[in-house]
Amino acid sequence: MSSPLQPGLRVEDVSLTYRTAHRPVFQNLSFDLSKGGRLALLGRNGQGKSTLIKLLGGIMSPSSGRISWGMSQSWPIGFNGGFQGSLSGLDNIRFLARIYGRDFTEVRERVDDFAELGRSLRLPVRHYSSGMRARLAFGLSLAIEFDCYLIDELVAVGDARFQRKCQYELFEQRANRAFLMASHDTGLIQSNCDRALLIEGGKAKVFEDINEAVEIYKWLRTA
Repeated sequence: MSSPLQPGLRVEDVSLTYRTAHRPVFQNLSFDLSKGGRLALLGRNGQGKSTLIKLLGGIMSPSSGRISWGMSQSWPIGFNGGFQGSLSGLDNIRFLARIYGRDFTEVRERVDDFAELGRSLRLPVRHYSSGMRARLAFGLSLAIEFDCYLIDELVAVGDARFQRKCQYELFEQRANRAFLMASHDTGLIQSNCDRALLIEGGKAKVFEDINEAVEIYKWLRTA
């Protein structure tokens, strides 16, 4: 039985270097995320925020180091590679419900209510726009329920009303869940995260003060 002090996520000395690259994307990256913790991923474009989320979600494997989960984690919300494009939205829902041992009818109803895709759920996912895919991914994550949500800019999807709906479902209805969120929206970060991991030049630093992290990130963006 795991200790209550055991973190929900532990990343130990993780490095990633692409075979065709001369410099590592990450080097000796280490941090913990507690159960119920909210960690922001900050960094300029191209620094590897989305890549790290894919590593944590099991989409990619690190070159070295270890990623250990002690809680259930979502697939990377906002990453469009998780669906079978030749299948309809409904068939993708059926497939994932089966994998996670959930009732298909219940999951379908919850996804349909949240994602607001209507008859489009009967179309092959390859015909979806990126926004429609993101709605489907978000809806599925909320329908299946996870201890930790991996978020990659998804809350920017849709109109203002849908964005408010996303934020309410994720940050208020699931206030006791853990989050690891990459976003350029510093207001959203400061409102919903309590720590930050700032990535720059293949290295990362954990900040316990979210406001300090945001100020440094803003400085890097204008430098």
